[in-house]
Amino acid sequence: MQGQSPEPGAALDELRARLADGLAGSRLAKGQLHVRAGLSRTTVYGALRSGAPAPSAATVVALARVLRLPERELLALRRAATGTVAGGQAGASVASVAGYAALTRGRAAGSATSVASAAGSGVPSAGPGGPGRPVGEWDPHDLEVHAAGPAPASGRGPQLPGYVPREHDRALAEAVAEAADGHSRMWVLAGASSTGKTRACWEAVQPLAERGWWLWHPVDPTRAEAALADLERVRPHTVVWLNEAQHYLGHPRHGERIAAALHALLTRPERGPVLVLGTLWPEYVLKFTSLPEPGTPDRHSRVRELLARRVLTVPDAFDARALRYAEELAGAGDGFLAGALGRGARSDGRLAQDLAGAPELLRRYEQGAPEARALLEAAMDARRLGVGPHLPRAFLADAVGDYLGDADLARLTARRTDAAFGELARPVHGDLAPLGPVPARRRQGPGAGSARAGDELRLADYLEEHGRATRVRRCPPASFWHAAAGFVRDADDLDRLASAAWFRHRLEWAAHLRERAAAAGSTRALIHLAWDRSDEGDAEGAESLFRRAAGLGDVSALGELAAMCERAQGPAAALPLYLQAADAGCAQSLGALGWDRFHEGDHEEARALYLRAAEAGDTNALADLARLYDGAGHWPEAEELYREAAAAGSTAVLVEWALGLRRAGDSEGADALFRRAVAGGRPFDTVPVSVLDASGQDPGALDALYRVAAAAGPIWIQELILDKRGRGEDIEVVLREAADAGSAAALVRIAKRRHHEGKRNEAETLYEKAAEAGEDSALIWWGDLREEFGDRAGAEALYRQAADAGAVDVHTRRLWPHGLEPDGTPSPPWR
Repeated sequence: MQGQSPEPGAALDELRARLADGLAGSRLAKGQLHVRAGLSRTTVYGALRSGAPAPSAATVVALARVLRLPERELLALRRAATGTVAGGQAGASVASVAGYAALTRGRAAGSATSVASAAGSGVPSAGPGGPGRPVGEWDPHDLEVHAAGPAPASGRGPQLPGYVPREHDRALAEAVAEAADGHSRMWVLAGASSTGKTRACWEAVQPLAERGWWLWHPVDPTRAEAALADLERVRPHTVVWLNEAQHYLGHPRHGERIAAALHALLTRPERGPVLVLGTLWPEYVLKFTSLPEPGTPDRHSRVRELLARRVLTVPDAFDARALRYAEELAGAGDGFLAGALGRGARSDGRLAQDLAGAPELLRRYEQGAPEARALLEAAMDARRLGVGPHLPRAFLADAVGDYLGDADLARLTARRTDAAFGELARPVHGDLAPLGPVPARRRQGPGAGSARAGDELRLADYLEEHGRATRVRRCPPASFWHAAAGFVRDADDLDRLASAAWFRHRLEWAAHLRERAAAAGSTRALIHLAWDRSDEGDAEGAESLFRRAAGLGDVSALGELAAMCERAQGPAAALPLYLQAADAGCAQSLGALGWDRFHEGDHEEARALYLRAAEAGDTNALADLARLYDGAGHWPEAEELYREAAAAGSTAVLVEWALGLRRAGDSEGADALFRRAVAGGRPFDTVPVSVLDASGQDPGALDALYRVAAAAGPIWIQELILDKRGRGEDIEVVLREAADAGSAAALVRIAKRRHHEGKRNEAETLYEKAAEAGEDSALIWWGDLREEFGDRAGAEALYRQAADAGAVDVHTRRLWPHGLEPDGTPSPPWR
């Protein structure tokens, strides 16, 4: 019927028929088609599936170009199917969309070709016997991909907006292609909350569905337990899905074992190919990849090795090119993207966050009823202090009281609290609730039943991040600690809360929570309590607690027991305990034995012990042994060990190695190592101050150290070196320049100088300015100044303010005989 448009239903059927014919003629599989078209698998399957909505104009153009079909005819059919009329602007938009898709395809052309060629290679799928199920059977929302809105009235699950590819998708596509070609690969996408990390992983694995790959998402009974239990059962051609990988790699008891199991899975050819994909927030990447402070245990050595060269950054914002593509998709009919761009993502680039519901989540928090706001603040405090991610409803209900003002508290009833929970359970954009129920899971064990739905709640990621940023300097009120003691059950959660209470000078709550954590099986809590018994002179009680911790699997407790014995009775009495700890796998105990042997003159035995410690996972062992040889004047042996430690990934030894080369007369080699130290970042983090003191007799070494410190070192190192060089007049200039550049630490250093000069008013002004800039240590020094001038009440107020913010120095300087990491992790006395 020339000149007449076909009926919408007939037009849509004709459009799909032409696309299906084109696909058949191309001899491509659907999984190959979506890669070449630069579209998601979901989009391609929807375009071809009878009964689904009409595909967007952008989808039609992208598919037509890959299948070599007439674009104009297909677009005319789409217009007839949707009842729309195309104008010149729309045509230009579609062309622009297709152009961007083609550019993206071009970047990963090699990857797409590899996947395409592999699709017909006949490689068997993972199949039954291993964990997981076929990739094609997964719903993206079951893998924690954020939805962009509520489920449609049709009853189908929540839909995804059109996918906007970015630079990191290229690396993911290459990894998928290499996995399809038979090579095991791993990427962990690092980015802030709701930046599109999980969606990128989902889009990346779609080509593997056509290959018969399986996907395994370990979550039950807990993520870490599920991963540890079944990683050995993973079969080739499996995607291991580790969304929010901190729950696996950061687990205090299982994280290192999971990292080791993943490393074995990736590196053993007979177990591959596999593809491991994970996501992390940047703060967890920093935590897991940073070298430990001197004198502290290395809690994440295997995780750090696993993540090396396997972290892919996802930016917070979409760049201009990606936003143009999103605008074209929106213009072609994507309502989700159109709404997000209209709410401000066009200007700030935070498209993924908007789609995940961030603005509405924040509005619900800020404008909610007093009880709802109080519940969210209690949940924010719980998450930032270590509870969760599943928060007991009863805990939040009991904690809410002191978050309310007097008038609101007087009106608080069980009914109002229930209404607040109901308000917070209602979803916002992206089907995310501010504080939503966690689906009930079948509990394990004899006589166990099912958890009731609603017993546990999950705080939305965006609000959790918002709470960490805005409440970092606030200490939870008394009702929070009371509720935590009554309703938190998890041993590790209780121990983290105990540490948080202790750092905030809530010492009675800290002691009570620690006892509860120990009773629930927390080995860290048992070690803390053992320290308390030891300090009180109760050696028998301390030994019992250390052995309980060891019996629960924490071999470091045996090292603690040996160290306690050595302090009380000497090295000879502690030797059997050190040997027992070493045999149990406590690498630091091997180092302690090596230290004793070295100072007894048995250098060969010491070397053997330190090398065993390095093999057992003590990443500081080689550096420690090098320092012993260096300090004893055995430079050839020390240099060899410095080199080995650096080759093993330790950047901490570069400065010390360089100083040794200078002493040996190799200034050129020393300068090269100094440059490596600067390039590695934070070169003085683990260098003992004694090393800097020993360099005081060599002006050339001090000048070289100063150049390194000026490029990458903390401001106090620059101050120390200038002082040793007798250049006191330059210190003020350097500190002022750093302060003008925004360094709050430099402000503290200047304030301390005014403090010691007796210029109280000027020092207080500077301390206050540094504290306002977020340098909590300024509050402590400011309190010291007040105390010196007899203002005890003013000093206590500042100390309490510092404690509320969790400033560690309040306690490590004044109250606690053992060192602690900022998260409460003990620093073993043998280090």
